[in-house]
Amino acid sequence: MKTMVIAIGGNSLIKDAKHMSVADQYAAVVETARHITDLSERGHGIVITHGNGPQVGFILLRSEHSRGLLHEVPLDSIVADTQGALGYQLQQALENEFRRRGLKKSVATVVTQTLVERADPAFAKPTKPIGEFYTREQAEERMRVERWTMVEDAGRGWRRVVASPQPVRVVEAEVVQHLVKHGYMVVAGGGGGIPVVADESGCLSGVAAVIDKDLASAVLARQIGADILVISTAVEKVCLNFGKPDQKSLDSVTVAEARRFMAEGHFAAGSMRPKVDAAVRFIESGGSEAIITCPEKLSAALDGQSGTRVVR
Repeated sequence: MKTMVIAIGGNSLIKDAKHMSVADQYAAVVETARHITDLSERGHGIVITHGNGPQVGFILLRSEHSRGLLHEVPLDSIVADTQGALGYQLQQALENEFRRRGLKKSVATVVTQTLVERADPAFAKPTKPIGEFYTREQAEERMRVERWTMVEDAGRGWRRVVASPQPVRVVEAEVVQHLVKHGYMVVAGGGGGIPVVADESGCLSGVAAVIDKDLASAVLARQIGADILVISTAVEKVCLNFGKPDQKSLDSVTVAEARRFMAEGHFAAGSMRPKVDAAVRFIESGGSEAIITCPEKLSAALDGQSGTRVVR
C-alpha cells in the first residue's frame, strides 16, 4: 500500500461567482470526493489537504460588516474555523460515497498547526493580500487602530497584507501518520495549517500569517513518509508559456528542469509556481513522485495517462 497526500485548492470548491454558498461548496466537495474515493478503492492510504482562501475571505468580510457589534476574530482562529468547516464537508461527502460503494472506511479531520520561524523574513515584508478593499481613509484608520499593514492595489483600493512564511513542520504529523497507518483517510493541513511560532521553551502561539497550502502539503508528506504527493488544480497538466500560442503541456519534468523553468518565469507566483515548487521540494526531500493534475484526472494521472509528473 502506498501513502499519498492529495492537496486540493480552496478555489476548486467554488465553481463560479454564482455558486459560492455553503450548499454550492458542498456540491463541489461531493464531486471531488468521488474522484478521491476512486483512489481509495485501490487500497492506498490517503491524506487530504485543502486550501481555504475564499472561505477565509468570507469570514473576514462578515467580521468587517459586524465591526462595532462583535469582537474581531484573529486570523489564526479563522484558519482553524475553516479547517473544521471544510473538514466536516469532506468527511460527510467521503463517508457517504463510501456507503454508496460498500466500503468500510472512516475519515478523520485533524485540526493542524504548522510551525514557522519567528525570524522568517516574510514577517518583515508582508505580501499576501487578504480580505476586502478599503478606501484610503478606511485603510489609514485600520493601520492606526488595528496596526495592519496595508497596500494600495492598482486603483482598486487598499488591502490588508500579511506574511507568508515558509512552513517548517506540521505539529500534528505523528497523529496523521498514526491514523493513516490504522486505515483512516485523514483531512489535515487545511489552509496550509494554522501558523504558529514557538518560544524558547517550545510553547506555541498563533500568528497573523498565511502559509502556502502546497508547500505545507509537501512538508507534511515528507514528515509522514508519503510515497506520492498529488496536487490537484484547475488544469490537467503543467504548461510552459501558459495561455500563449506556443503553449506546451508537460507530461514529465525532472527536478532540474522544473527549477530552470521556474527561474525562467514560466509559472505565475500566485498559481502554478508554488505547486511546482512544492513538488520539487517533496522529491528533493526523498519522495518517490509528485503529480500535478485536475480532480477528474486523478486516477488516470496515477496510471501515467494524464497529469504532469515531477521526477528525480
